[in-house]
Amino acid sequence: MASRGAMLRFEGMVTEQEACFGDLRGRVALVTGGGSGIGRGIARRLAAEGMKVAICGRRAEALQETADLIAEAGGEALATAADVSQMEEIERLVSLVRGKFGPVDALVHNAMHMRFPSFEQQTREEWEASFATGARAAYVLAEQVVPQMKERGGGGIVLISSVLAQRPNQTGLSYVAVKGALEAMARQMAMSFAADGIRVNALAPGLIMSRREITPETLANELVPLGRAGTPAEMAAVVAFLLSKQSGYITGQVIHADGGTSVQLVPPGFRL
Repeated sequence: MASRGAMLRFEGMVTEQEACFGDLRGRVALVTGGGSGIGRGIARRLAAEGMKVAICGRRAEALQETADLIAEAGGEALATAADVSQMEEIERLVSLVRGKFGPVDALVHNAMHMRFPSFEQQTREEWEASFATGARAAYVLAEQVVPQMKERGGGGIVLISSVLAQRPNQTGLSYVAVKGALEAMARQMAMSFAADGIRVNALAPGLIMSRREITPETLANELVPLGRAGTPAEMAAVVAFLLSKQSGYITGQVIHADGGTSVQLVPPGFRL
């Protein structure tokens, strides 16, 4: 049985995909890592906003599940199996998206090599794979889609970072390093593309519940100041806002959506 505090924290939380930003309708979005979790949530939300959504990832079955969910809700999606750690795969992907939907208006780079070894267990191969899937892919994706955005008179890019870039734990050096690199890239690219009307930001999620049924009981987490984990739908709501005209004066920023985790010195209830 969830406590009253947990129930109150649960009330009003975003759990469904609800359209709010009419200027996104009819535009084209490319979401990497769209087969599950935060990436699936983002893809579904952008489709709910009326965007034509292309999703990619390594798991074709998971991608198709996302595309089916979008189609069932009346949206339009293109699911393409692609490994963004391979530069030629990115080129193929972007070409397919343009051929199907037209020029890309919005890029959300969520794909990542998810490994959290200790420093002693970290291998050079995992280090290279992390940077190829995360930072290098962000660069090559931008290289491919920014010219299309310039054709359209502007666009939006959101790079998915993590609270761990600011508040790391004892493992996952390559993951943390890549997320920090993505935040730096967002700031620099924002400066590079501002004159072209292309805004670039990063989203740094905290603890997100993406693999279990979302209830007050499964979300409850007293290590987070707000007392619970977040949801993919909540992260997707931030991304939709960042891509919309409603955030038209925001660029080069890292938005922390982490329930307060990044600002706390110690967990709630801990006394120094």
